[in-house]
Amino acid sequence: MNTDERRSMNTDNAPSSSAVRQLKRILIVCTGNICRSPMATGLLRQRLAEDGLDGDVMVYSVGTWGLDGEPASGHAVHVMAERGVDISDHRARTLQRYDVESADLILTMEERHRRSIFYAQPGMLRKVFLFSEMAGEHCDVEDPYGLSIEEYRRCADELERLFSQGYDQMLQRLDVPAA
Repeated sequence: MNTDERRSMNTDNAPSSSAVRQLKRILIVCTGNICRSPMATGLLRQRLAEDGLDGDVMVYSVGTWGLDGEPASGHAVHVMAERGVDISDHRARTLQRYDVESADLILTMEERHRRSIFYAQPGMLRKVFLFSEMAGEHCDVEDPYGLSIEEYRRCADELERLFSQGYDQMLQRLDVPAA
């Protein structure tokens, strides 16, 4: 065995298990997974990347009645592009049992989404919150589906407001230090 082979087997320089963080997962849930949850996912991914936390937290979205394989709505893509967020590659998925089980934090757009998860998997409710609860509120984020682009902008504004107020709470619930 040569020196390079011995070096590659040497674990003295490997990070300790306490230095390696486990990837945390945030699942964002709406109805069809083509409007609110892709916009929220894009906004949160952008913020995590800006804070250097995108390697610590994975964000993904589903719908309780997901329109499997469909792209985000045209208005959602346009409004996010106006904000410098690209969600054009998003494809809708329906909520599955493993999504709930593998997520560390689940944020729903409406109370009925939370109830859907509770009825299917009551043991998981401890990690399921209304999106607005992270900002200290208790309200649904209204669905802009089928409405004007102005309603999508209003929805994106509300999502950004809730993020700015609830971002630290999300990180705290995941036990991820703020940047």
